[in-house]
Amino acid sequence: MRASLLQINVNEDESVASRRLRVADLVRDQAGADLVVLPELWTTGAFAYEGFREHAEPLDGPTHEAMSKAAGDAGVWLHAGSIPELATTATGSGADLYNTSLVYSPAGELVAAYRKIHRFGFDQGEAVLMGAGTELVTVPLPDTVLGLATCYDLRFPELFRGLIDAGAQTLVLSAGWPERRRAHWTLLAQARAVENQAYVLACGTAGTHAGVPQAGHSIVVDPWGEVLAEAGPGEEVLTVDFDPARVAATREQFPALKDRLLGLDTPAR
Repeated sequence: MRASLLQINVNEDESVASRRLRVADLVRDQAGADLVVLPELWTTGAFAYEGFREHAEPLDGPTHEAMSKAAGDAGVWLHAGSIPELATTATGSGADLYNTSLVYSPAGELVAAYRKIHRFGFDQGEAVLMGAGTELVTVPLPDTVLGLATCYDLRFPELFRGLIDAGAQTLVLSAGWPERRRAHWTLLAQARAVENQAYVLACGTAGTHAGVPQAGHSIVVDPWGEVLAEAGPGEEVLTVDFDPARVAATREQFPALKDRLLGLDTPAR
């Protein structure tokens, strides 16, 4: 299986509309890949909080139109990163903005949307401007099952355990990860692969937006924690071939997941 991670430079001098067209062309250039992955909030920038509402759009908005067409033109499965979603119906939390990832089939059909569960900001920024998702999302492909996660989710291993329990074999993470915590990015991507005996495909942004230098260094990790490919700091297309069958083989060869102990009682205090 061939995956291409598009590490997009989010530059404030480039308009959202212009970047959307440019990225759609980059997706089309990946014809021949099986799966293409984009970063988190590449239309606005993950730290450009003031632009979230200005550039928010419904699931059938302009980014959907561009990505659906690009996926169909290239004939690829497309994880189109995430957008600031403007919800068109009321939710139980009352929120109307979400950080939402979109996945398209090779026919250009929107097959899944994942609202980011763990919002970053510590009571600021995304954490207060956007609602939290409540559902884990997996996407069956012909050769593997994707489990979807976004950026800050990477720090919460229980989310990935839930995805594995739901059948995920390839964990796909879109991110806008800051350069100052790049060491955590690499460490956690490898940890999530090892502990879940799954592939991790983690695609981040390049450049600087809202004054925050981005880590880049998108990475593909195999079920043993070995790095198969890693990007540099700038805009780059990272393409890697991997064998989805290695997930089952790894889990059979080293069946650690079978030894999980769940439902342990909390000690009395």
